[in-house]
Amino acid sequence: MNDPNPKLMANIILFDNEVRDHLRPFTFTRPVGELRIGIMTIREKWERMMNSPVSYITQDYLAEKYPLDYGQENFLINGSVLPSPQLIRILKQMDFNEAYLRGEELIAAKLNERQFEKLINDEDFDELKGRDIEDTQYIKINRLWDLFLYNDQALREDFALLTQGRVSQPISDTNRVLGAEHVFVEPGARIECAVINAETGPVYIDRDAEIMEGSVIRGPFYLGQHSEVKVGAKIYGATTIGPYCKVGGEVKNSILFGYSNKAHEGYLGNSVIAEWCNIGAGTNCSNLKNNYAEVRLWDYTTGKFEPTGQQFCGLFMADHSKCAIGTMFNTGTTIGVCCNIYGADFPRNFVPSFSWGGHSGFQTFRTEKAFETIESVMSRRSIDFSIQERLILLRVFEDTSEYRRWEK
Repeated sequence: MNDPNPKLMANIILFDNEVRDHLRPFTFTRPVGELRIGIMTIREKWERMMNSPVSYITQDYLAEKYPLDYGQENFLINGSVLPSPQLIRILKQMDFNEAYLRGEELIAAKLNERQFEKLINDEDFDELKGRDIEDTQYIKINRLWDLFLYNDQALREDFALLTQGRVSQPISDTNRVLGAEHVFVEPGARIECAVINAETGPVYIDRDAEIMEGSVIRGPFYLGQHSEVKVGAKIYGATTIGPYCKVGGEVKNSILFGYSNKAHEGYLGNSVIAEWCNIGAGTNCSNLKNNYAEVRLWDYTTGKFEPTGQQFCGLFMADHSKCAIGTMFNTGTTIGVCCNIYGADFPRNFVPSFSWGGHSGFQTFRTEKAFETIESVMSRRSIDFSIQERLILLRVFEDTSEYRRWEK
């Protein structure tokens, strides 16, 4: 019999705050909750652990693609926070009009429909009852390098969540596998004549992915749906390869969000590559300075290079950017949206969005030319380059003009 009073599903609403600015250039084109770390994006983790739909409060120009949805029961959650069993447990104990804080920063609040409408309309409503949850364990992404820094932990947690109570597909006996109990293979995946060491961390191979002959994989590692590890690749943990990627050469402690290629020889370490990027054959990325000093990285909030506290820090490349064969990236390099990098010697450590060039100088990558390339690339995956996407990128072009100083 149907329940005459069915329980309404809660709405999970991930909001962007000032942390979003520190996570540019990736957040020029997406809310913080769409960043991938571990196996899933932050949004996907919340959807799975709360068994509820997720929507966003984000920048106005992103809101059409990432809309807001709310109802009678709404959890307003900081988009830079990853769910943990401990955090989920206390969230489910929240009362309406209650807020969880970490110092001065809002982590979560529970609002009814009327309260939420007042919030989004910037109207006064009853003060929230604050509670500090400093002792609650969870991962929070505050800076770009946190993505690869916490990727090991996130991979292990996602692996446990996604494989609980499930049985892996068998692995062909042409492979050499260490720690087979920590390897999970989804239907349709293909692995032949590879070496997989899961004693260093779990390995998850998603649907219709392929690891080609001669590849050596050390966990923790994730290979996304329809992605390929090319012949003879050397992959060290903790590495995440999102869906529809091609990866070869040597990769260590890096993340590719999805739909990006590093298909050839060359080194990529302690790096994060967004979507629709292509790294040319023989490209190498430095992740350690010759003097072993702390790496400094461009910060959009201060407009200068800031210390990271990290000795190992490589390349951060935003959506739709490409580099030519043999490109050399210096330690701690940030590449914006829609860039085309080429030429001898190292390009600068900060390349603004819509840049075309390299060490010898840059010119503006005009939107009409950039869009021609994007349309061509996306059509190969049978994905439409929508009006919505074009408007987002036009806004990014306008908002980043101040950094293309040659235009002045």
